[in-house]
Amino acid sequence: MGRLPSGRQARVTRKDPHGPGAEAALQAGSPDDPPKSVRLDVWLDVACVFPTRSRAKSACEGGKVDVNGARAKPHREIHPGDRLAIGGSDGRRRELVVRGVAERSIPKAEARKLYEDVTPAPSPEVVEARRLERLVAPRGEAGRPGRDDRRQRIRWKRGR
Repeated sequence: MGRLPSGRQARVTRKDPHGPGAEAALQAGSPDDPPKSVRLDVWLDVACVFPTRSRAKSACEGGKVDVNGARAKPHREIHPGDRLAIGGSDGRRRELVVRGVAERSIPKAEARKLYEDVTPAPSPEVVEARRLERLVAPRGEAGRPGRDDRRQRIRWKRGR
């Protein structure tokens, strides 16, 4: 036993490995066992489908994510074999099949193995329409002109 700053004895307690709660700890499994299910927003972040968990949660709350054909909330548990449909801001929908689950961040190469992308390929008409959209889309200005651009405009206005 150690001494506290007040001079009193500190009581050291140890958990009884056979006492109450020991059975629940054994059923939970070891920390090395992979989880059987995980929250949808956590999985979307870990699998690198969305850059952050908060964006994944917002997409779920906004109705952009369906699991097995039904709208899904962020706290829904997903399992391997579930089919996800994810709508993007541009109107395209990705379809993914969950192949594995993970609770914690893993390297991107491993994260891509957590799902299989089964999105059907776009038709040739859609591909051509997207190409034409890019051609006719207005080019945005680069923003505020830099020093060289300002000086070049001044010279041009003066007639040099």
